[in-house]
Amino acid sequence: MLLGLLRMVASGDVHSFCELAQQLEVSEKLVEAMVGELTRMGYLKPADVGCNGDCSHCPMGGSCAVGSLGRVWVLTKNGHRMTQADPS
Repeated sequence: MLLGLLRMVASGDVHSFCELAQQLEVSEKLVEAMVGELTRMGYLKPADVGCNGDCSHCPMGGSCAVGSLGRVWVLTKNGHRMTQADPS
């Protein structure tokens, strides 16, 4: 299930915890715990977009959660390696 969450983040799409929970068929609290665990393990990290408040010139433009209750998470190098690993 953790690998599934990593692959969803790796897709580049933006998902809320609610959407992730629905796709994984688990609770939002479990998704929050999974994100925390993946961060602790070094597979995810909060995005550092260096926000200046001007979203029109930001590469994260339409997908950023700055100013809302959310956060943007990205894969680390180890996270990318994990998503590329052969599942067998």
